[in-house]
Amino acid sequence: MIEKIEITQRFNFKRLNRHYECFTIDFVNNMAYYKISERGSGDKFLEESSLCDDSWIDILVDLRRGMTSDIHRFTSKQSDELLYAIEALDLFDDFSSEEFSYFEKLEMIYSCIVIIYSTDGYEEYSFKNSFPKNWTVFGELLKDFFKFDVLHLNYQMKMATPLYYTLKSDGVYLENHKLDIKTIEFGHYRCYPYEMPNPRLIINFKDSSINGYIDKALTGDDEELILGLLESYHVYLWTQNDYHLKSDANDPEDLEGYDWYLEMVFEGGVIWHIFGYNDYPDTYVHLAREVSDITGMDLLEMNTIDGENIKLFEKYGNAKLN
Repeated sequence: MIEKIEITQRFNFKRLNRHYECFTIDFVNNMAYYKISERGSGDKFLEESSLCDDSWIDILVDLRRGMTSDIHRFTSKQSDELLYAIEALDLFDDFSSEEFSYFEKLEMIYSCIVIIYSTDGYEEYSFKNSFPKNWTVFGELLKDFFKFDVLHLNYQMKMATPLYYTLKSDGVYLENHKLDIKTIEFGHYRCYPYEMPNPRLIINFKDSSINGYIDKALTGDDEELILGLLESYHVYLWTQNDYHLKSDANDPEDLEGYDWYLEMVFEGGVIWHIFGYNDYPDTYVHLAREVSDITGMDLLEMNTIDGENIKLFEKYGNAKLN
């Protein structure tokens, strides 16, 4: 019999602007609550200038506002009804957890850990790219029961994850509709000391501008070139596990090296985001090298990657591109 369910969700927005929460449903004592102590050291809000898009700020503020010390109580009858409905979903039948830790060299915009405690022990399920079946049904069930959006399905629609969207090498799709890109932002900096530089490169398709390390008008040829590079090097897929093989198999020698982030915002304010700690997706070096060849500048900071890791990226990246 299920006695308790803990749902820990993590949202990553920009440098250190993150949100952690753990919502506990206690069926023994007929109550539910947030574990406020789970907020984590990353729960800060840092002002940034020259943002390509600030839609994430309202999401982050609302996530933190909704995490209160309120106790949500329910009756034994309601407890039995909720348990019956949850078990009928077969939420984790044939589900394989994704392997990831509290600290990841490559972090996505969203990840979740669900722990189910029962009289026989407990089971833990982790995911960020492969959501359990009926996850949205589970979210609606909890929303109806507690009268608020426990799984934040409203904001999941604002995040380019496989829950609602299909990520392909040529773009992000909602059903059969390919989303148009509004903005791209890239930043790169040393992780110690913890500096907050201005974003290195902002490409605004709506305003037809490129700002940051380069300041120029975005021409039609520029736009075609940029979109072609994103597709050629499978950048839209960088958030997926298949493009983290080098990172999973090899650790950089210097863990206090360089951090970076890449964010794309699509029509409807849909956010695609990846944050890296001194490591990169498998085809990063291939893209960085071509950008350098085209512009004559090391815009993606390939010079911060040592020679041995360059060879590893070439190995793993070639396997993807060939």
